[in-house]
Amino acid sequence: MADTLDSLETRDPAQRERELMQRLPGLVALAKRAPGWARILGDVDPADISSREALARLPVTRKSELKELQQQDKPFGGLTSTAPRSLSRIYMSPGPIFDAEGRAADWWRFSRPMFAAGVRAGGLLQNCFSYHFTPAAFMVEAGAAHLGCTVIPAGSGQTEMQVQAMADLKPDTYVGTPSFLKIIIEKAREMGADISSLQRAMVSAEALPESLRRWFAEHGVPDVVQVYASADLGNIAYETRTNGVLNPGMVLDEEVILEIVRPGSGEPLPPGEVGEVVVTVFNPDYPLIRFGTGDLSAIMTDVPPSPCGRTNTRIRGWMGRADQTTKVRAMFVHPSQVNEIVRRHPLIGKARLVISGTIADETMTLHCEVDDPAGADDAAIVSCIRDVTKLRGGVQFVARGSLPNDGKIIDDARDYS
Repeated sequence: MADTLDSLETRDPAQRERELMQRLPGLVALAKRAPGWARILGDVDPADISSREALARLPVTRKSELKELQQQDKPFGGLTSTAPRSLSRIYMSPGPIFDAEGRAADWWRFSRPMFAAGVRAGGLLQNCFSYHFTPAAFMVEAGAAHLGCTVIPAGSGQTEMQVQAMADLKPDTYVGTPSFLKIIIEKAREMGADISSLQRAMVSAEALPESLRRWFAEHGVPDVVQVYASADLGNIAYETRTNGVLNPGMVLDEEVILEIVRPGSGEPLPPGEVGEVVVTVFNPDYPLIRFGTGDLSAIMTDVPPSPCGRTNTRIRGWMGRADQTTKVRAMFVHPSQVNEIVRRHPLIGKARLVISGTIADETMTLHCEVDDPAGADDAAIVSCIRDVTKLRGGVQFVARGSLPNDGKIIDDARDYS
């Protein structure tokens, strides 16, 4: 039997998809009761939104738009279905951007990644996320309460006290950023303190390069897993281990619908293609519909079932930022403009705008995948580049499948030295 939090994690994938789509009209109806979503969704009939194809016709609301939306209608841009003073907490991130937390148990759905990391009832974890204005520490608190384990609310900073707490209280789990765990381990070595009680770590909010994961293993913490989460959505996906071995990819949370879309658009990409992570979350207080995170990832394909027993879709984890807006000769060039050029010229299957040269002496070239690179005519596309971007640019035709699968729409290859 799979060692999972509940039976939802081991559902047949077809059953999961069917049940998510059955719930989708209700989520859209709930969202439309909020004035912000009523404006965004317009005359959409919730009953019509019962498939991925229908969902893909709705607009993407991007995280980068939240500040402006919230300034127009404080504090949440009219996107919450629960009144602000009926919430449990209100957070403020730099920007400012305000985030909501409702009153339901494990509101952020953090018990799933924590359970997958090995946290169990009776465990003791040191929570080193900040408790100041931002929600990460409280995501952990809620997950820990749901699982029945004890928390040391350590927060961030005060490294010597962190080491002393670990040496005296002997937590089995660290939760926080990977960089701060490294600082704590180095400080413990400097102080000669024994923190060998740490059996595992669940990290987030920063990239975890394989070199750092190896460093942790070499310094006594071999069982380190990541969770991919955000202050708006809570848990999105998480790593798992089986018999001490890290399983490929990150497993999606059971309460989200994930799409990978072409950066700068709302167009879903085929499985395996790198693009922007767009999430719809079944949250009764903050029902985000097609929320663009601005992160790049890809759905894993042609992989066997995860040895951990969880059957949900897996993604490749965080692969960079989708917003590749850059400035050329004092003019901003956006991925959406590249997508507009592609839309106007159906012969182009995929495109990447490469900016080369040096600042003030750069060249823009649109690399276009087409069926017949030798026979294609670039004149109309050159004109379109000028029309859409207000800048001159050349065109280079390449065979279909030639451009890298890395999610890049704009490649700034200028020499900044």
